[in-house]
Amino acid sequence: MVRTTGSSEATAGIILSRMPEYQHPAARFLRDLLRHRMALAGAVVTLFLMMLGLLAPWLATHDYARQNLLEAFKPPLAPGYLLGTDQIGRDIWSRLVYGLRTSLLVGFGVTLIALVAGTLIGTLAGYLGGWVDTVLSGAVEIVWGFPLILLAVILTGAMGPGLPPVVIAVGVINSAGFARIIRGEVLALQYREFVQAARAVGATDLIVILRHILPNAMAPTLVMGSYYVALAIIAEAGLSFIGLGAQPPLPSLGTMIADGRNYLLYDHWISTIPGVTIVLLVLGLNLLGDGLRDILDPRLRER
Repeated sequence: MVRTTGSSEATAGIILSRMPEYQHPAARFLRDLLRHRMALAGAVVTLFLMMLGLLAPWLATHDYARQNLLEAFKPPLAPGYLLGTDQIGRDIWSRLVYGLRTSLLVGFGVTLIALVAGTLIGTLAGYLGGWVDTVLSGAVEIVWGFPLILLAVILTGAMGPGLPPVVIAVGVINSAGFARIIRGEVLALQYREFVQAARAVGATDLIVILRHILPNAMAPTLVMGSYYVALAIIAEAGLSFIGLGAQPPLPSLGTMIADGRNYLLYDHWISTIPGVTIVLLVLGLNLLGDGLRDILDPRLRER
């Protein structure tokens, strides 16, 4: 009689060694983030710039609104001025950190408004269907078909200059993108087995949506959120550049670029420093978004 105990134990050991150990979702996400170089680079850049904006009152070395014509056009690393001064003697470093705060507040405020409104519209359209879907989807497609900046200029011009109109206008426009994503996810999820099982045991439509559909539709939505934060920052900078966004003396990256556009040949740092900052911030958010897509999408995740 052939003894197979040893080979069976070896086979079982191989199988057990290949079985993945259970990890908390947060721990697994952190592990995947640290392993994903692109996502990690984007997270580091974004977090660094966010901290500069959040700590602006403590990092600023001067009053961002203080003017001193005798100190105008100081180059970077001039005594007392880390990044130099602008055409009316204002400290660029202090204006930069406060401008970052302004851009980040607008970016996240716009995205929050767009996420809430888009989730509501997309959920109603996808779950209810019929004429509700037709009307809501038609409205979303109309908004989605127009250029963002054009509609933002029209709405902001109608409401008046300033940051609140910018946040409302760009948030309403960006909600169309979230609505499209959520509607598609709801259409794909509402006929899945776990949703049908919840209905079979008597769960109401509200419970089905809140407990079973939306939690499973949030992953792609959160990934897109990072892109929309970057898009909102670009839109705010563009509107501030033409005078419809942040109003003096409040600094904004867009207004800082506009302040130095007439001095690019000789004192370029007035515009290039905030311009490079916008590029780095948007690049970091996009790298983070691409990495989150790879991490959270099971079809793209590398095992």
